[in-house]
Amino acid sequence: MSNELLSSAEMGEADRLTISDGPADGIGLMRRAGEAVAAEVLKRYPAATHIHVLCGPGNNGGDGYVVARFLASSGVGVTIWASGAPRPQSDAALAAAECPIKPRPLSGFDPEAGSIVVDALYGAGLSKPLSGDAVRAVDIATDLHLPVIAVDLPSGVSGDSGKVLGKAFFADTTVTFARKKPGHLLLPGRERCGEIVLADIGIGDGIIARLQPRTFENTPVLWLDHFPVPAVDAHKYKRGHAGIFSGGPGATGAARLSALAAARSGAGAVTVLSPGSAIQANAAHLTSIMLRKTDDIADIEAFVGERRPSAFVLGPGFGVGERTRTFALTLLASQPRDASTRIEGLVLDADAITSFREAPDALFEAARQANAPALVMTPHEGEFARLFPDIAGNDASSKLDKARAAATRANAIIVYKGADTVIAAADGRAAINSNGAPWLATAGSGDVLCGITAGLLAQGMPAFEAACAAVWIHAEAGSRFGPGLIAEDLPLALVPVLRELVAAQGRR
Repeated sequence: MSNELLSSAEMGEADRLTISDGPADGIGLMRRAGEAVAAEVLKRYPAATHIHVLCGPGNNGGDGYVVARFLASSGVGVTIWASGAPRPQSDAALAAAECPIKPRPLSGFDPEAGSIVVDALYGAGLSKPLSGDAVRAVDIATDLHLPVIAVDLPSGVSGDSGKVLGKAFFADTTVTFARKKPGHLLLPGRERCGEIVLADIGIGDGIIARLQPRTFENTPVLWLDHFPVPAVDAHKYKRGHAGIFSGGPGATGAARLSALAAARSGAGAVTVLSPGSAIQANAAHLTSIMLRKTDDIADIEAFVGERRPSAFVLGPGFGVGERTRTFALTLLASQPRDASTRIEGLVLDADAITSFREAPDALFEAARQANAPALVMTPHEGEFARLFPDIAGNDASSKLDKARAAATRANAIIVYKGADTVIAAADGRAAINSNGAPWLATAGSGDVLCGITAGLLAQGMPAFEAACAAVWIHAEAGSRFGPGLIAEDLPLALVPVLRELVAAQGRR
């Protein structure tokens, strides 16, 4: 399964390369696209008696003329409503000439209740809000609750950002071509797409590879090759050691959730690093998780030197302030001299992120040092704005753009959380998660995500892949559990997901 996501510009380049390489030409690609959409319409609505095809003046509209021609040849009643004539001698003009149905002006769009709408007005490249007759068409289809099949992307949704430009159709099905676009996965566009069908129209994998895409849908295809599976001779320290910092006596639960998740995700040893005042509170709830008093920098340095941990979580329930900043900067500078026992990563969340609100550059500079562990930060929208206020406030940017900009500035992996979580690396790679579930919107869920990430880092999984895997696994476990989920359920809910991933890797 291919998981690259193409921007509008990259999709245009894929079309151009396919045409220039031959044997396909522009009208050939258009015919295949229209035929794929028409086949999907007939499959989903075999009893439809009348279908309204809305055609724009560009290539998306050209696809629509092909759709109309194929539907009419299948015996379905078809009306075409056009927002404008295609440019003379264009592929869309040729497609319109091949279609025996005379288009009517979009201004007269007047569908009957119970009919079907094919939206071929504007595709992923739309850059300005819908207006005039197009807005009226959206309103009519919405008010009549007509099923809508969108060609490429529902008109009004930006293919690059997922933003709704003014108004947009709510599609029941969206048929897109070659690869999905970011707007199919980013909110609110994702809610407008309905079920997404990816159609092969002859743009080969080799063409996509030449584009060198840097954006991906976050699925196991992206990271399964790096997923850690213990060797036959593995012992607990070969599987990595994760250290999870605990808050004070009244704020210990978050660390324990992270610790359990790190253990469940495969770390061979996990230690809760607790202030002395909270030792008893933590000890009362821990069995397989180790516990160590950690009150100051000297305690951290002793732990690193003696136990050689490979990943840390700092922030959940820990408290905001100078102590948190000092601990984070110490960990980023605490690399053992022996490269075989290096600290692979530091996961910062919650209080640790907020602690750098007034001094973000100190954190970013520490992360840029040549020997620093990989820094992974997992902010939700509010925390992201505290650390990157200018990036967060740029309304012209998409969530994908913002995550990338933040990752570059911080030299970190940024997990920009939400229903459409974006994971971005400083080298420009980014992934958009698409298996999120509303059941994960519960206190402590993010603490579990941190623990999974640290557990995978501890086992040597590269930081970007570890963060992507953690987000997907976390969401998949939540989706499968469903209603009634609380954070305490998540560590155990990881087990069947992890079991399937290990089996899948074994089959590769």
